Amino acid sequence: MHSKNKLWLQTLNFDRMKSNLFKIILLLAVMLGITSGFTFKKTTGFSKYLINDVELCYQVPNKNEVHLLHTEKPSYYIFLGKSYLGFKEAIGFKESRGDYSIINIYGYLGKYQFGKGTLKLIGIKDTKGFIGNSYLQEQAFSANTSRNKWILRRDIKRFQGRYIGGIKITESGMLAAAHLAGPGNVKKYLRSGGTLEFNDAFGTSIKYYLKKFSGYDTSFIVANKRAKA
Repeated sequence: MHSKNKLWLQTLNFDRMKSNLFKIILLLAVMLGITSGFTFKKTTGFSKYLINDVELCYQVPNKNEVHLLHTEKPSYYIFLGKSYLGFKEAIGFKESRGDYSIINIYGYLGKYQFGKGTLKLIGIKDTKGFIGNSYLQEQAFSANTSRNKWILRRDIKRFQGRYIGGIKITESGMLAAAHLAGPGNVKKYLRSGGTLEFNDAFGTSIKYYLKKFSGYDTSFIVANKRAKA
């Protein structure tokens, strides 16, 4: 009976040793797996990390595709329509392609190509500071347009909606033409029935501006004789 108990104890201890050994092996395997998660060899493949969701996948052009960045048209545009902001940006693009820093060969300044005389009328004397200040240029455009609207206020009421030289006259077209040629020349053109034409040094005419900038919403502009930037 004593020998049987001894054999039973030996078997029990052996089973415990196997259980402990299994636990140790299992623990080592877990630790090895965790450690390998933070270590990558040069030969590690990344295919298992690929995300197939289109919204999360990005790419940049390769060397053979770089030229397409400058030759393909964009797939979308910012559409400003016939709003006042659209009116401003359309004139700025026509005058300078929207460049605040440009000075042309005749000395006209900035995005909207202001002459020094016009700037003085709206309270700006520092042309060097003007060319480096985009906010002031936008204020100058607003002030000058407000002043021109006051000068043209009677002509806007008289000619708006009429056709002169095959062009429908609108308030925005008149204000754009005044930016080009001055409100006085716009008055002469309209009151002459389009016979007293004006062209700037580059050959751009009042008629062209009346047509190109027709139909924008410029009701936002308040007529003000003494408008300052």
